Amino acid sequence: MTWRMPAEGDPHERTWLAWPTTGYTLGDDEGSAEAARHTWASVANAVSEFEPVTVVVDPRDRELAPRYLSAAIDLLEAPLDDAWVRDSGPTFVLGDDGRLGAVDWVFNGWGGQEWASWEHDALLAPIIAQNAGAELIESTLTNEGGGIHVDGRGTVLLTGTVQLDPGRNPGWSMADVEAELARTIGATRAIWLPRGLTRDSERFGTRGHVDIVATMPEPGRVLVHAQRHAAHPDHVVSAEVVRILGGEGLEVALLPAPRTLRDGEGWVDWSYVNHALVNGGVIAGTFDDPADEEALDVLRAAYPGREVVGVDARELFARGGGVHCITQHQPRPR
Repeated sequence: MTWRMPAEGDPHERTWLAWPTTGYTLGDDEGSAEAARHTWASVANAVSEFEPVTVVVDPRDRELAPRYLSAAIDLLEAPLDDAWVRDSGPTFVLGDDGRLGAVDWVFNGWGGQEWASWEHDALLAPIIAQNAGAELIESTLTNEGGGIHVDGRGTVLLTGTVQLDPGRNPGWSMADVEAELARTIGATRAIWLPRGLTRDSERFGTRGHVDIVATMPEPGRVLVHAQRHAAHPDHVVSAEVVRILGGEGLEVALLPAPRTLRDGEGWVDWSYVNHALVNGGVIAGTFDDPADEEALDVLRAAYPGREVVGVDARELFARGGGVHCITQHQPRPR
Protein backbone atom coordinates (compact mmCIF):
# COMPACT_ATOMS: atom_id res chain seq x y z
CA MET A 1 0.00 0.00 0.00
CA THR A 2 1.24 3.46 -0.94
CA TRP A 3 0.04 6.24 1.34
CA ARG A 4 -0.14 9.94 0.49
CA MET A 5 -1.02 12.94 2.59
CA PRO A 6 -3.38 15.05 0.44
CA ALA A 7 -3.30 18.82 0.36
CA GLU A 8 -5.12 20.39 3.27
CA GLY A 9 -7.40 22.17 0.83
CA ASP A 10 -8.68 18.91 -0.67
CA PRO A 11 -12.22 17.90 0.42
CA HIS A 12 -12.63 16.97 4.09
CA GLU A 13 -14.79 14.40 5.78
CA ARG A 14 -14.57 16.37 9.03
CA THR A 15 -12.27 18.31 11.36
CA TRP A 16 -11.17 17.15 14.81
CA LEU A 17 -10.40 19.21 17.93
CA ALA A 18 -9.63 18.37 21.55
CA TRP A 19 -11.19 20.20 24.49
CA PRO A 20 -8.85 22.08 26.89
CA THR A 21 -9.06 20.22 30.17
CA THR A 22 -6.08 20.87 32.45
CA GLY A 23 -2.60 22.34 32.87
CA TYR A 24 -1.13 25.47 31.35
CA THR A 25 -3.67 25.47 28.53
CA LEU A 26 -6.41 26.32 31.01
CA GLY A 27 -4.21 28.59 33.10
CA ASP A 28 -4.05 29.29 36.81
CA ASP A 29 -7.51 30.70 37.48
CA GLU A 30 -11.10 30.47 36.32
CA GLY A 31 -10.78 33.59 34.19
CA SER A 32 -7.99 32.01 32.17
CA ALA A 33 -9.93 28.76 31.92
CA GLU A 34 -12.99 30.57 30.60
CA ALA A 35 -10.88 32.39 28.02
CA ALA A 36 -9.44 29.09 26.81
CA ARG A 37 -12.82 27.38 26.60
CA HIS A 38 -14.43 30.24 24.72
CA THR A 39 -11.53 30.43 22.26
CA TRP A 40 -11.44 26.69 21.51
CA ALA A 41 -15.22 26.73 21.15
CA SER A 42 -15.14 29.73 18.79
CA VAL A 43 -12.84 27.83 16.44
CA ALA A 44 -14.86 24.61 16.65
CA ASN A 45 -18.13 26.46 16.08
CA ALA A 46 -16.68 28.39 13.13
CA VAL A 47 -15.47 25.16 11.49
CA SER A 48 -18.87 23.51 12.07
CA GLU A 49 -20.44 26.09 9.76
CA PHE A 50 -18.50 24.48 6.89
CA GLU A 51 -18.12 20.78 7.69
CA PRO A 52 -18.71 18.15 10.39
CA VAL A 53 -16.68 18.53 13.58
CA THR A 54 -15.78 16.08 16.33
CA VAL A 55 -14.34 17.36 19.60
CA VAL A 56 -12.51 14.91 21.85
CA VAL A 57 -13.54 15.60 25.45
CA ASP A 58 -11.95 14.29 28.61
CA PRO A 59 -14.53 12.48 30.79
CA ARG A 60 -14.18 15.19 33.44
CA ASP A 61 -15.63 17.70 30.93
CA ARG A 62 -18.46 15.64 29.48
CA GLU A 63 -21.07 17.97 30.99
CA LEU A 64 -19.07 21.17 30.60
CA ALA A 65 -18.02 21.20 26.93
CA PRO A 66 -21.54 21.13 25.41
CA ARG A 67 -22.32 24.44 27.11
CA TYR A 68 -19.85 26.13 24.76
CA LEU A 69 -20.13 24.06 21.60
CA SER A 70 -22.68 24.08 18.80
CA ALA A 71 -25.26 21.30 19.00
CA ALA A 72 -24.11 20.25 15.53
CA ILE A 73 -20.72 19.15 16.91
CA ASP A 74 -20.08 15.50 17.79
CA LEU A 75 -18.29 14.64 21.02
CA LEU A 76 -15.94 11.72 21.64
CA GLU A 77 -14.88 10.94 25.21
CA ALA A 78 -11.23 10.02 25.77
CA PRO A 79 -8.62 10.88 28.42
CA LEU A 80 -6.60 13.99 27.53
CA ASP A 81 -3.56 15.83 28.81
CA ASP A 82 -3.78 18.80 26.49
CA ALA A 83 -5.71 20.22 23.57
CA TRP A 84 -3.31 20.54 20.62
CA VAL A 85 -4.81 17.77 18.49
CA ARG A 86 -2.81 18.71 15.39
CA ASP A 87 0.19 17.37 17.30
CA SER A 88 -1.15 14.62 19.57
CA GLY A 89 -3.67 13.28 17.08
CA PRO A 90 -2.97 11.29 13.91
CA THR A 91 -1.99 12.66 10.54
CA PHE A 92 -4.54 11.40 8.03
CA VAL A 93 -3.47 10.00 4.67
CA LEU A 94 -5.14 8.28 1.71
CA GLY A 95 -4.07 5.01 0.14
CA ASP A 96 -3.63 4.51 -3.57
CA ASP A 97 -6.86 2.50 -3.44
CA GLY A 98 -8.68 5.45 -1.81
CA ARG A 99 -8.84 4.07 1.72
CA LEU A 100 -8.28 6.30 4.76
CA GLY A 101 -5.13 5.87 6.84
CA ALA A 102 -3.93 7.56 10.01
CA VAL A 103 -0.26 7.95 10.89
CA ASP A 104 0.46 7.43 14.58
CA TRP A 105 3.64 9.41 15.20
CA VAL A 106 5.46 9.01 18.50
CA PHE A 107 4.36 11.94 20.66
CA ASN A 108 6.55 12.95 23.62
CA GLY A 109 5.43 16.44 24.53
CA TRP A 110 7.33 18.39 21.87
CA GLY A 111 10.67 16.80 22.62
CA GLY A 112 10.13 15.98 26.29
CA GLN A 113 9.47 19.52 27.48
CA GLU A 114 9.58 19.71 31.27
CA TRP A 115 6.26 21.58 31.43
CA ALA A 116 4.40 19.10 29.22
CA SER A 117 2.50 15.93 30.10
CA TRP A 118 1.59 13.31 27.51
CA GLU A 119 0.56 10.13 29.31
CA HIS A 120 -2.88 10.23 27.67
CA ASP A 121 -2.10 12.28 24.57
CA ALA A 122 0.51 9.74 23.44
CA LEU A 123 -2.35 7.23 23.12
CA LEU A 124 -4.82 9.55 21.40
CA ALA A 125 -4.00 8.90 17.73
CA PRO A 126 -5.23 5.27 17.68
CA ILE A 127 -8.47 6.30 19.42
CA ILE A 128 -9.20 8.95 16.79
CA ALA A 129 -8.14 6.62 13.98
CA GLN A 130 -10.50 3.90 15.14
CA ASN A 131 -13.41 6.30 15.43
CA ALA A 132 -12.64 7.72 11.98
CA GLY A 133 -12.58 4.24 10.47
CA ALA A 134 -8.96 4.68 9.41
CA GLU A 135 -6.24 2.07 9.07
CA LEU A 136 -3.54 2.82 11.66
CA ILE A 137 -0.03 3.36 10.31
CA GLU A 138 2.46 3.15 13.15
CA SER A 139 5.63 5.21 12.94
CA THR A 140 8.81 5.27 15.02
CA LEU A 141 9.38 8.94 14.14
CA THR A 142 8.69 11.40 16.94
CA ASN A 143 6.79 14.09 15.11
CA GLU A 144 3.76 16.35 15.27
CA GLY A 145 1.28 17.44 12.64
CA GLY A 146 2.27 21.06 13.19
CA GLY A 147 5.82 20.16 12.24
CA ILE A 148 4.97 19.40 8.60
CA HIS A 149 3.13 21.05 5.73
CA VAL A 150 2.50 19.34 2.38
CA ASP A 151 1.27 20.33 -1.08
CA GLY A 152 -0.48 17.02 -1.75
CA ARG A 153 1.93 16.23 -4.60
CA GLY A 154 4.81 14.89 -2.53
CA THR A 155 6.50 18.07 -1.27
CA VAL A 156 6.83 18.50 2.49
CA LEU A 157 8.10 21.52 4.45
CA LEU A 158 9.79 20.84 7.79
CA THR A 159 12.37 22.31 10.16
CA GLY A 160 15.64 20.86 11.33
CA THR A 161 14.96 21.92 14.91
CA VAL A 162 11.89 19.65 15.11
CA GLN A 163 12.46 16.35 13.30
CA LEU A 164 16.21 16.40 14.05
CA ASP A 165 15.68 17.54 17.65
CA PRO A 166 17.75 15.30 20.00
CA GLY A 167 14.79 15.36 22.39
CA ARG A 168 12.64 13.81 19.68
CA ASN A 169 14.76 11.69 17.37
CA PRO A 170 18.29 11.23 18.72
CA GLY A 171 20.57 9.70 16.14
CA TRP A 172 18.23 10.26 13.19
CA SER A 173 19.67 11.82 10.04
CA MET A 174 17.88 13.87 7.41
CA ALA A 175 17.88 10.79 5.19
CA ASP A 176 16.27 8.72 7.97
CA VAL A 177 13.51 11.28 8.45
CA GLU A 178 12.89 11.62 4.73
CA ALA A 179 12.65 7.85 4.30
CA GLU A 180 10.05 7.61 7.05
CA LEU A 181 8.06 10.51 5.63
CA ALA A 182 8.14 8.82 2.22
CA ARG A 183 6.75 5.62 3.77
CA THR A 184 4.06 7.26 5.88
CA ILE A 185 2.85 10.35 3.99
CA GLY A 186 4.24 9.79 0.50
CA ALA A 187 6.78 12.61 0.64
CA THR A 188 9.09 12.59 -2.37
CA ARG A 189 10.66 16.02 -1.85
CA ALA A 190 11.61 17.44 1.54
CA ILE A 191 12.41 21.13 1.92
CA TRP A 192 14.22 21.73 5.20
CA LEU A 193 14.00 25.11 6.90
CA PRO A 194 16.71 25.67 9.50
CA ARG A 195 14.44 26.93 12.29
CA GLY A 196 11.06 28.29 13.28
CA LEU A 197 9.97 31.59 14.81
CA THR A 198 11.81 33.01 17.81
CA ARG A 199 9.10 32.76 20.49
CA ASP A 200 8.23 29.22 19.36
CA SER A 201 11.86 28.26 19.91
CA GLU A 202 11.88 29.38 23.54
CA ARG A 203 10.90 27.47 26.69
CA PHE A 204 7.17 27.12 26.09
CA GLY A 205 7.38 26.61 22.33
CA THR A 206 7.51 23.60 20.04
CA ARG A 207 11.16 24.21 19.05
CA GLY A 208 10.17 25.48 15.65
CA HIS A 209 6.98 24.16 14.06
CA VAL A 210 6.67 25.01 10.40
CA ASP A 211 2.93 25.73 10.58
CA ILE A 212 3.48 29.25 11.85
CA VAL A 213 6.27 29.90 9.34
CA ALA A 214 5.13 28.79 5.89
CA THR A 215 2.37 26.85 4.14
CA MET A 216 1.60 25.77 0.58
CA PRO A 217 -1.85 26.85 -0.63
CA GLU A 218 -1.22 25.02 -3.90
CA PRO A 219 1.65 23.11 -5.52
CA GLY A 220 4.50 25.41 -6.47
CA ARG A 221 3.31 28.28 -4.31
CA VAL A 222 4.08 29.12 -0.69
CA LEU A 223 2.80 31.65 1.84
CA VAL A 224 5.52 32.88 4.20
CA HIS A 225 5.23 34.71 7.51
CA ALA A 226 6.75 38.11 6.75
CA GLN A 227 7.99 39.99 9.78
CA ARG A 228 8.54 43.45 8.33
CA HIS A 229 9.87 45.21 11.43
CA ALA A 230 13.66 45.04 11.51
CA ALA A 231 13.78 45.19 15.33
CA HIS A 232 11.92 41.88 15.66
CA PRO A 233 14.25 38.83 15.57
CA ASP A 234 11.83 37.07 13.20
CA HIS A 235 12.70 39.66 10.56
CA VAL A 236 15.89 37.69 9.93
CA VAL A 237 14.03 34.37 10.10
CA SER A 238 11.51 35.52 7.48
CA ALA A 239 14.22 36.69 5.11
CA GLU A 240 16.04 33.37 5.45
CA VAL A 241 12.87 31.37 4.76
CA VAL A 242 12.04 33.48 1.69
CA ARG A 243 15.55 32.96 0.34
CA ILE A 244 15.45 29.19 0.85
CA LEU A 245 11.99 28.64 -0.61
CA GLY A 246 12.63 30.95 -3.54
CA GLY A 247 15.81 29.00 -4.20
CA GLU A 248 13.72 25.84 -4.35
CA GLY A 249 11.83 27.29 -7.30
CA LEU A 250 8.64 28.04 -5.39
CA GLU A 251 6.56 31.16 -5.97
CA VAL A 252 6.70 33.01 -2.66
CA ALA A 253 3.83 35.18 -1.41
CA LEU A 254 4.31 37.21 1.74
CA LEU A 255 1.75 37.02 4.52
CA PRO A 256 2.43 40.04 6.73
CA ALA A 257 3.02 39.58 10.42
CA PRO A 258 0.83 41.55 12.83
CA ARG A 259 2.22 44.98 13.64
CA THR A 260 2.21 44.15 17.33
CA LEU A 261 5.76 43.16 18.20
CA ARG A 262 5.72 42.31 21.89
CA ASP A 263 3.44 41.20 24.69
CA GLY A 264 4.07 40.81 28.41
CA GLU A 265 6.34 37.82 27.79
CA GLY A 266 8.52 39.19 24.99
CA TRP A 267 8.58 39.08 21.19
CA VAL A 268 5.31 37.64 19.86
CA ASP A 269 5.11 34.81 17.33
CA TRP A 270 1.61 35.77 16.19
CA SER A 271 1.19 34.44 12.67
CA TYR A 272 -1.57 34.48 10.08
CA VAL A 273 0.14 31.48 8.44
CA ASN A 274 -1.41 29.39 11.22
CA HIS A 275 -4.84 29.06 9.64
CA ALA A 276 -7.06 26.04 8.99
CA LEU A 277 -8.63 25.15 5.67
CA VAL A 278 -12.18 23.77 5.67
CA ASN A 279 -14.62 22.84 2.91
CA GLY A 280 -15.26 26.12 1.12
CA GLY A 281 -13.54 28.23 3.73
CA VAL A 282 -10.50 29.37 5.71
CA ILE A 283 -10.54 29.80 9.49
CA ALA A 284 -7.89 32.43 10.14
CA GLY A 285 -6.47 33.67 13.41
CA THR A 286 -6.75 37.40 14.01
CA PHE A 287 -5.20 39.57 16.71
CA ASP A 288 -7.18 42.82 16.96
CA ASP A 289 -4.22 44.23 15.05
CA PRO A 290 -3.98 46.88 12.31
CA ALA A 291 -2.61 44.20 9.95
CA ASP A 292 -5.61 41.86 10.36
CA GLU A 293 -7.54 43.01 7.32
CA GLU A 294 -4.46 43.16 5.11
CA ALA A 295 -3.61 39.58 6.05
CA LEU A 296 -7.18 38.39 5.47
CA ASP A 297 -7.05 39.95 2.00
CA VAL A 298 -3.85 38.02 1.25
CA LEU A 299 -5.60 34.82 2.34
CA ARG A 300 -8.61 35.62 0.15
CA ALA A 301 -6.27 36.01 -2.82
CA ALA A 302 -4.41 32.82 -1.97
CA TYR A 303 -7.62 30.77 -1.67
CA PRO A 304 -10.00 32.12 -4.32
CA GLY A 305 -13.58 30.99 -3.92
CA ARG A 306 -13.24 30.29 -0.19
CA GLU A 307 -14.89 32.32 2.54
CA VAL A 308 -12.27 33.64 4.96
CA VAL A 309 -13.47 33.80 8.57
CA GLY A 310 -11.41 35.49 11.27
CA VAL A 311 -11.31 34.17 14.85
CA ASP A 312 -9.42 35.97 17.61
CA ALA A 313 -6.34 33.79 18.23
CA ARG A 314 -4.58 35.79 20.93
CA GLU A 315 -5.58 33.40 23.71
CA LEU A 316 -4.30 30.49 21.61
CA PHE A 317 -0.92 32.07 20.96
CA ALA A 318 -0.63 33.03 24.63
CA ARG A 319 -0.74 29.27 25.28
CA GLY A 320 1.71 28.32 22.55
CA GLY A 321 -0.23 27.80 19.32
CA GLY A 322 -2.91 28.90 16.92
CA VAL A 323 -5.96 27.85 14.91
CA HIS A 324 -4.08 25.26 12.85
CA CYS A 325 -2.55 23.79 16.01
CA ILE A 326 -5.89 22.97 17.63
CA THR A 327 -7.51 21.46 14.52
CA GLN A 328 -6.82 18.28 12.56
CA HIS A 329 -8.47 17.71 9.20
CA GLN A 330 -9.69 14.31 8.04
CA PRO A 331 -9.68 14.04 4.23
CA ARG A 332 -12.61 12.57 2.37
CA PRO A 333 -11.72 9.16 0.93
CA ARG A 334 -11.88 8.91 -2.83
